[in-house]
Amino acid sequence: MAPDIAIEPIAVRHIESYHQALDVVARERRYLTFLEAPPLEDTRKFVLDMIDNKHPQFVAVKDGEVVGWCDIRRHFFPSHAHRGSLGMGIIPACRGQGLGLRLMETTLKEARQCDIIRVELSVHADNARAIRLYEKAGFVSEGVSKDAARIDGRYLDVVNMALIFSRT
Repeated sequence: MAPDIAIEPIAVRHIESYHQALDVVARERRYLTFLEAPPLEDTRKFVLDMIDNKHPQFVAVKDGEVVGWCDIRRHFFPSHAHRGSLGMGIIPACRGQGLGLRLMETTLKEARQCDIIRVELSVHADNARAIRLYEKAGFVSEGVSKDAARIDGRYLDVVNMALIFSRT
């Protein structure tokens, strides 16, 4: 575990560093839908919307820089507002230290307090490490979408997972 890494709600001061971390993970071309971070201004709009709408979003901060993130964006339609989609990433140098689980548990706790009952995610089927992490947090597989992603001409299956909180 990395005690020198703090988990904090995202704030305006984190936007540029979050954008950089997002870009680092995206450019690995293995884990995210993005193959590079969106333009900084688009990232700024996303983060400000997350803050304004009280969507759970946390960052892992080491030495003042974002090294990981986890967010859950509530679905827009009122009939689906009990659902949210989880996204997360950690820069390579900070993996394998328990940070993913810390980030996810913090974000899931906040989601539950925001009355999000169902949290969904999609993960590349070849990302066994992430799948184990999600299962450890309580997610279960709901199926596989064949050839759902294509990176550098390679088709990838995607595992669709969900966690449903008790309604009591």
